[in-house]
This record gives sequence, structure tokens and C-alpha cells, in this order.
Amino acid sequence: MRILIAVDGSSSSDAVIQEAAARPWPKGTEMCLVTAVDPYFFTRAPLLLEEVKQRTSEGLEEAARPLRKAGWAVSTTALLGNPRHGLPKTASEWKADLVMLGSHGRGAFSRLLLGSTAQAVMRHAACSVEIVRAKEKSHAERAGMRVLIPTDGSEYAQMALHAVAERPWPGGSEFLIIACPEFPVIIGEYPYYAPEQLTQLAKGSEMHAAESAASGADLLSKAGLRVSRQVTEAKDTPSRAILAAADSWEADLIVMGSHGRRGFDRIVLGSVSESVAMHARCSVEVVRKV
Repeated sequence: MRILIAVDGSSSSDAVIQEAAARPWPKGTEMCLVTAVDPYFFTRAPLLLEEVKQRTSEGLEEAARPLRKAGWAVSTTALLGNPRHGLPKTASEWKADLVMLGSHGRGAFSRLLLGSTAQAVMRHAACSVEIVRAKEKSHAERAGMRVLIPTDGSEYAQMALHAVAERPWPGGSEFLIIACPEFPVIIGEYPYYAPEQLTQLAKGSEMHAAESAASGADLLSKAGLRVSRQVTEAKDTPSRAILAAADSWEADLIVMGSHGRRGFDRIVLGSVSESVAMHARCSVEVVRKV
């Protein structure tokens, strides 16, 4: 596995390094620590740019120590360019399987904006992307991780489930599969469907959700993971239902597909995935197959 870790010297970056060092990864995993230095700010100070590049390289070597101590092969790169464009490009050129980077804090405003760099990487990277948030102290003290995997039965949700099943996890980890049925949204008059037809659609959505959750739980069980499943009530949007489930279950990580069953979600990053990544209190990995 090839993991690109974007750092910028912030406390968010420290959380990324700590998380990457603490987790088990597949044998032979390689890591690359990257910091992007935007030359735009040094147009009139080229000598200062050289000094910053040198300090950046030294900082990367220092940041790599916990990862090397954990036994991983780590390289470092000081990237010259805008991070929003440079990080996805570097991930592609380095053939990364996963990009890990920090959010910009835990406050309400920062969760709303997430940070232009993190959001740009999440949208444009060709590989999986994990937005890492520092764990609550109470979470850090418990054994293993709590990993929440939403599913809607789509091929993208299946990718996320397979990614979880194929990866090693800390001992004592727990996994929760959730499925969120969607009901038809009725605004004003709804002339196309009779009430009984809407009831049928709702039941069909619930059945599909239950089947998707059961299928996902079976996949993880066969991989030897400790898994449970849940179908949420169809009274809220899927993103809010996922966020509520993550909070109530005290998840450490949400792993989900890049987009879901709706056609529009194939054009841009799925609205559910992006909303969850932007507003979650825990880490979120959006899975793409390279």
C-alpha cells in the first residue's frame, strides 16, 4: 500500500502523523510525507523561498521519525506549487492508494468549510482520501477502533466495504454497517403517485437498505471482523443520519464510497460523501479504487 501524507506543521498535521503511526497497515506499505510550498507568495523574495524550502525539508524529516520508528519505509518531498492542485497531482504521479491529511480543526465554522486544500484534494484525487481528525481523549483510551461504514448497495459502497475487509485493523476494533433508506420527497402537490404507491416506494427503500446492510455485514464477518448492522429511520437525509449515527456510536472513523446510487453523484463528488466529510467530528475516508 502507498500512502501519501500531506503535512503543514499544524496541529491537524500532527494528528495525521500520530494516526498513521498508530495504525497497522499491510506488509510492505510505503509512506511519503509531502508539504506544499506555494511559490506565489515568494515572487519578490526568491532567496527567502530557498530558505523556506530548506526548512520545509528539515521539518519533513523530523515529522517522519514517528513513522520510521513504527517500522514503515518513509520518503519526504517538499512540493513547489499550490497545494490544492499539487497534492492530487503528486498523489497520481506517486501512484498513491490513499492520501491522508488533516482538517482545519473541530470548531463549527471549520467543519463547515473544512479547508480549501482538504476539500480540493478530496474532490480531485484519483485515489482514496482520508480527512483525519484528532480523537477524543475517551476514544484514544479504548482498545481498537470503531469504524462506521455506510452502504446503499452501490458499487461504490462495495468498494468501501472491500477496502475495510482487506485492511488490517487494531485488535479489539468494532465495525458498524449502516444503511439509510430514502423516502420520496413531497413538496406541495404530488400528482404522479397515489398514497399507496408512495407507501410501496417507502417499503421498497427500507427493504433495499436492510438487504444492503445484511450483505455488508456478511462480507466483513467473513473477513473475521467484529461487525454489527443498523438500518436508520427514514426521517432525515442520509448524510445527517450517518453523522448522527457516528456521534451516538462514538465512531473513530467513517469509511464510505465516493458517491452513491444517484446519477448526479457520478458527475461530482457525491453530495452525501462530501457533506459527511465536511461535518463529521471523527476522521472520514472516502474510498476510490486506483
